[in-house]
Amino acid sequence: MPAKSQSQQKAAGAALAAKRGDMKVGELKGASKSMYKSMSEKELDDMASTKRKGKPEHKSKH
Repeated sequence: MPAKSQSQQKAAGAALAAKRGDMKVGELKGASKSMYKSMSEKELDDMASTKRKGKPEHKSKH
């Protein structure tokens, strides 16, 4: 599942870092904390590795 925005991709990267032990879970906030709890390492890797080119900074609310 590719990320829909740059901020979503960044949050997935932070959650993935915590899953791998490169970052403390307590440092996660908001979306990255939710992603850490609800997604597998493979899902996070897929989302975090999405290319940023052409992605909006934030997903449209429409």
